[in-house]
Amino acid sequence: MEINIGISSDQREEIANGLSRLLADTYTLYLKTHNYHWNVTGPQFATLHTLFETHYTELALAVDQIAERIRALGHRAPGSYREFSALTSIGEDDSAPSAEAMIRRLVEGQEAVVRTSRAIFPSVDAANDEPSADLLTQRMHIHEKNAWMLRSLLA
Repeated sequence: MEINIGISSDQREEIANGLSRLLADTYTLYLKTHNYHWNVTGPQFATLHTLFETHYTELALAVDQIAERIRALGHRAPGSYREFSALTSIGEDDSAPSAEAMIRRLVEGQEAVVRTSRAIFPSVDAANDEPSADLLTQRMHIHEKNAWMLRSLLA
């Protein structure tokens, strides 16, 4: 059945492509954060272990919201490591960084998600796609706050 929500097929595709990049960034940041939760060591262990758990739990919920918005626009949500790897702007981390390096890399990841979200806005605005705009605004707010809190641990 044809989708008739007041957004053209081309606009829906452009927005879904942007949201797919956001989904890939969010999932990659989720994996990195979960990895750090498991592997953090040092004097800040308890604080960082708990903080990273809070962040990866929120990211796990976010991937579902983003994927469901892609589906509501009539497109398939990417869902494999291969697809995410091709779409993400966040590099994988296969080393064992120090706690401080973990924090720095997570700040970079949080900020990358903000940039990806912000880059989608022109397409969303042009289509008057308020649900996607709301989702992006919420994501930017959360990631900017998380980046600030993580940066504060480095002071």
